[in-house]
Amino acid sequence: MRIRTLGLTNFRNYARLELTMPDRPLLLHGPNAQGKTNLLEAIYVLAAGHSPLTSLDRELIRWQADEDGLPYARVRGEVTKDGRSYEIEVVVEKRVLSNGRERTQKTIRIDRTRKRRSDLAGLLNVVLFVPQDVTLVSGPPSARRRHLDDVLCQLDAAYCTALERYQDALRQRNAALRHLRDGTGDPRQLDPFEETLAGHGVHVTRGRATLIQELSQRADGVHRRLTAGAEQLQLGYQPSLEGTDEDGDDAVAEYRQRLLTGRRREIARGMTLTGPHRDELRFIASDAAHPAGQVDLSTFGSRGQKRTAVLALKLAELEWMKDGGRTPVLLLDEVMAEMDSARRAYLLAQVDGTEQTILTATDPEMFSADFRRRAVLWEVRGGLVLPQSPAS
Repeated sequence: MRIRTLGLTNFRNYARLELTMPDRPLLLHGPNAQGKTNLLEAIYVLAAGHSPLTSLDRELIRWQADEDGLPYARVRGEVTKDGRSYEIEVVVEKRVLSNGRERTQKTIRIDRTRKRRSDLAGLLNVVLFVPQDVTLVSGPPSARRRHLDDVLCQLDAAYCTALERYQDALRQRNAALRHLRDGTGDPRQLDPFEETLAGHGVHVTRGRATLIQELSQRADGVHRRLTAGAEQLQLGYQPSLEGTDEDGDDAVAEYRQRLLTGRRREIARGMTLTGPHRDELRFIASDAAHPAGQVDLSTFGSRGQKRTAVLALKLAELEWMKDGGRTPVLLLDEVMAEMDSARRAYLLAQVDGTEQTILTATDPEMFSADFRRRAVLWEVRGGLVLPQSPAS
């Protein structure tokens, strides 16, 4: 699985860019705020259908294009998987409605045919590490849930479809709850939404729980190596909805009953309080010599501990995908800046086990001369990508 070409139009600070990606590891370097991270973000958009850095699609549109009356951004890539090529395109555009309000619309195409986000599953898998990922540990639970969903949606179209249908039903039920709170409507109008929430919610919760189970042991192994055996790491999943390990029909029935019995309280609040949209992921660290003394890193972890835990999570994802025969593209944004030499060496060793790796750095000298000889170096300045001669 590789990305062969990448084309950008009005994406972030790129007016227009066409790249043919090299077969060797690619190191993008240059000063900050020149567009290095934007290239990794664009590749992630092709894989996941949305940005990993913002929930507002309109922020992807180059501001000058918006000013010039061309308010759209396009990301296009040719990817190869199992010897077959696919063209993936994601377009974000702002449109003015008849009432004068603006609306952002996103279109996904595969081989020039319009598709849903779930249709991207399995075409281009990526593992991305950016400095902002430290907020996966210390930030809101919604960021952790979104990350789990992104990992699963890259691989499992059925999961992605269940998630989309769950989220649609959740929005509709919440709107109905608010109407009921304001004294309009009949509580029976909640029935079809609850049926959808129960059926697809159980699927979502089970998918996340299985993923965490697959990642936790791998993340612990990586974390031990990153900390020279000093610390252990456990990933803990806390579902809002208990009982998902029951038989399918029983779990769905239990969820529907929970929604039914909680209606009065949820009408008063105007929101749904039970379900996978309330799940939580915990990062629990302990001293290898005293494993009973556990620490919740979201509350008590240092920045270094949080950064190490997130890196362990991402490398566990890489290992899990490779074990399943789905080696992803590895995207590493400024990961070397805060690492000691031992951790840098360990991380770079992972590059050799991938089919394609793209890294960024402000200073290429933080990489060894041997690595720079093996890699392709491109300088990024002001939305331009400048290939360089191989390092001597």
